[in-house]
Amino acid sequence: MAGSYAETAYSNGYEFTHGSGYELPEYPFEPPPELASGEASHHPIVIVGGGITGLTLACALAQYGVPAVLLDEDNTVGVKGASSRGICYTQKSLEIFERLGIYQRIAAKGIQWSVGRTFAGEDEVYSFDLRQQSGYNLSSQPPFINIQQFYIEGYLVERIYELGQVQLRWRNRVTGFREDGEGATLSVSTPAGDYQLRADYVIDATGSHSPFRQWVGAAVTAKKGDDRWCIADVRFTKKPPVERHTWIEAPFNENRAVWQHLMGDNVWRIDYQMAPDSDPAEVSREDVVRERLGRQFGADAGVEIVWVGPYAYRSECVDRMRHGRVFLMGDSAKVVSPFGARGGNTGIADADNLAWKLAAVQRGLAAPALLESYHEERHEAAQQNVLVTNRTARFLRPATPVEKRFRDAALSLARQHMFARQFVNTGRMAVANPYTRSSACDGTGGLSVQNVAFEWADGSSGRVNDLLRWAEGRLLVLLFGDAAPAALERLRSLAETAPLRCVQVLGPDDTPGAMEYVRDPKGHLQGACHVFGHAWALVRPDSYVAATGESVDAHLVHAVGQALGAALEEAA
Repeated sequence: MAGSYAETAYSNGYEFTHGSGYELPEYPFEPPPELASGEASHHPIVIVGGGITGLTLACALAQYGVPAVLLDEDNTVGVKGASSRGICYTQKSLEIFERLGIYQRIAAKGIQWSVGRTFAGEDEVYSFDLRQQSGYNLSSQPPFINIQQFYIEGYLVERIYELGQVQLRWRNRVTGFREDGEGATLSVSTPAGDYQLRADYVIDATGSHSPFRQWVGAAVTAKKGDDRWCIADVRFTKKPPVERHTWIEAPFNENRAVWQHLMGDNVWRIDYQMAPDSDPAEVSREDVVRERLGRQFGADAGVEIVWVGPYAYRSECVDRMRHGRVFLMGDSAKVVSPFGARGGNTGIADADNLAWKLAAVQRGLAAPALLESYHEERHEAAQQNVLVTNRTARFLRPATPVEKRFRDAALSLARQHMFARQFVNTGRMAVANPYTRSSACDGTGGLSVQNVAFEWADGSSGRVNDLLRWAEGRLLVLLFGDAAPAALERLRSLAETAPLRCVQVLGPDDTPGAMEYVRDPKGHLQGACHVFGHAWALVRPDSYVAATGESVDAHLVHAVGQALGAALEEAA
């Protein structure tokens, strides 16, 4: 019934308590055309959920020129009345956002960091500088940027409106779902009335309280912990250093853990581990929070509380990330503890993985069977991230006396010996997960390609993302070094019959044999593709290597078919 639409409730375990909070944008509700026509419209792709995962998918589809509809039950980004939520975005996520056209906005608002320090008591037991590590130092994007999640979501909304293609329907809540042999039907409630729409594919990005899990009968492996935390988003007159600081046993927090990060707007995010039996209302009272902050930063720190909220976390993973026409992604598919920034970042990677596959299938460039590889690849990543974050949670709050003895020994050794620092686990920082089980990659593929620099034929600078944009959703063959005329001819013939673009990659003095070529004077592009010498790399639109090889032969032809779902199509 029109006018009976219930406001969106708080979600994800956050509770508003104190502080001025954040001003979030609000987007207008527009009555869907189905209400006037009385007919269920049909759309190839419907995305349910306008959080960071659903918006990333919508933006990527728009970038590929593929139409879709996104339904969100709220009319804003973030969670009304709630905190900054996710704050730490990895190099892989930043590379994805650069490809989508919002990286510069993120870099201008957020805080770049690469140094992390870990303390036990008063002692620094471990530190790192990610810019000195080979896994991070070649990309055009930094190792991490800290920024409140709602800013990224807002930038994605702006970009989707700029690109067109995707309808954003605010205050459209999905209340029912059914699937038949020809498609899926969604029942949707709005402030102006209810309607239905049909879809070929439905993407569930509704988060950890997803109704689709029950609707599709997804089995979930879950583990609820008793660890309790309290977030304080604060500004200071006397500012801490721009580094990631963690305390395993903080003397100013009753020897419990503390996290300290700077975000946008000069706001620090401080996470305090609480006692397992703590009362959320008590630990988040303003006077209690101010006293806790005073113990850490001193009475003269000049604290302004922006937001405070208690939270607990749990670990969950669905059995399958695809159920018929429904794809689960982000927190709908898995929920992890917040250590190591493996929550939102893996949701962003889920979206990037599925977007190019949906686009390729919709444009007739790939077999529909390719979509099955989404589950194969991203479920492996989900399981790995659940495993890694659970280990961190147990290190921070040992579950048994044996685990406590191990932690105490690791901290004791780490104070004096370099080798022991690897045992100190305050969160293994998120990485681009490898794919070892994928039917769309052969044994030489499955690794991410960094957004490294090269030179175009005219000597100007380019990046891997520039090549991917140029390929427009097709596969990309990079042929490194000199090549015989026969090999180049075979490559040209392949490009005429398959959806791929081919580029020869030369050293500074090599003579080009192909019409399309770039130069890699420092070898960064070759290293990013995980090949050496005379070789080729087949790169997917999500900047993952599908396969590598040495000769332009049947292996490459097979790899192209495999990367486009032909192997799965034949098996079916």
